[in-house]
Amino acid sequence: MTTVTTGKDKDPAAGPAGAADATDFVAPRAEDLAEFLAGRDRPPRPSALGASLTFGRRAMLKIKHVPEQLFDVTAFPIMMVLMYTYLFGGALAGSVSSYVQFLLPGILVMSVVMITMYTGVSVNTDIDKGVFDRFRTLPVWRPAPMVGYLLGDVVRYLIASAVMIGVGLAIGYRPAGGPVGVVLGVVLLMVFSFAFSWIWTMFGLLLRSEKSVMGVSMMVIFPLTFLSNVFVDPRTMPGWLQAFVNNNPVTHLATAVRELMAGHRPAADIGWTLGWSALFVLVFGWITMRLYNRK
Repeated sequence: MTTVTTGKDKDPAAGPAGAADATDFVAPRAEDLAEFLAGRDRPPRPSALGASLTFGRRAMLKIKHVPEQLFDVTAFPIMMVLMYTYLFGGALAGSVSSYVQFLLPGILVMSVVMITMYTGVSVNTDIDKGVFDRFRTLPVWRPAPMVGYLLGDVVRYLIASAVMIGVGLAIGYRPAGGPVGVVLGVVLLMVFSFAFSWIWTMFGLLLRSEKSVMGVSMMVIFPLTFLSNVFVDPRTMPGWLQAFVNNNPVTHLATAVRELMAGHRPAADIGWTLGWSALFVLVFGWITMRLYNRK
């Protein structure tokens, strides 16, 4: 052991400063530390699920400390439901009560899908702060930080869904499928949103600034959400536009959610939605992890 001499061996003339250090500090040798640590069992490596849930909890703690982040899943959905229902209801369906039956599932899909782009912004912000440099040194499943982000955001999507359905019920929406149909529709929406968010994680890693991520995300998400069957039946559109709308993943999702909440079982649209979800995870998930490992 190595002894480091402190204040009491100093010149008494040093005064109070010398008197303050009245103890000897014994510094352990490197050999002693190595022997001590080697004699203990190494803690088990966390599972992929455990690591992902831990990072997901981290994402939720950020909301706890900055609750203003919930604005986009509370105030924004309420505004969307009320604005589009009362703005277009009379013109398109003759009455608000009739239009809200068609609109609410679609506007629910549109709002939640639009909220997903904030995942890329959060990833980009953490990169700028150097947080991901620390994540890459941890002995955990490599995709865990990204999956954790998305799992934390699923909670935000659930909050937005609950808020919008509550507002819809208050203004006259009555789902014929009952609670079971509503739950099935929301579950399908969560699966799609989780998969769709991988696009934004890719942008968060690929682009240099938060503003760039937001700008590119808007360019992608606005055509997908507005050129769909969220607001109107595509049969009223020109033929060339119908070709895009009918093959739009958001159209398949909106139709599936709408039919599930109405008590039907649209197997084709559910299959298309799950197929799009798998494609997003396979393609953009792979690209995201390539960028994450190299950045």
